[in-house]
Amino acid sequence: MKQESEVFAKFKEWKTETENQTGRKIKYLKSDDRGKYTSNEFTEYCKQEGIIRHFTVKKNPQQNGAAERMN
Repeated sequence: MKQESEVFAKFKEWKTETENQTGRKIKYLKSDDRGKYTSNEFTEYCKQEGIIRHFTVKKNPQQNGAAERMN
C-alpha cells in the first residue's frame, strides 16, 4: 500500500478472498488502536459483518507476537 487510507479497501478485498478460499467467515480482527483501523467506516463494516474487534496498545509489538515474528 502506498497510503494508509487504502487500509479499509484492502481489508475488504482480503476478507472476501480469505472467506472464499477457506469457506469460513472472519470472526475476530486484532489490530493496534491507530486511526487507520478505528475509522467509523471500518468499525461499522465490522459490526455489519459480525467481526469482533480486539485492539492492542499502540507501539507495543509484544501484544502481537505472531505478526511481529513474521515481520
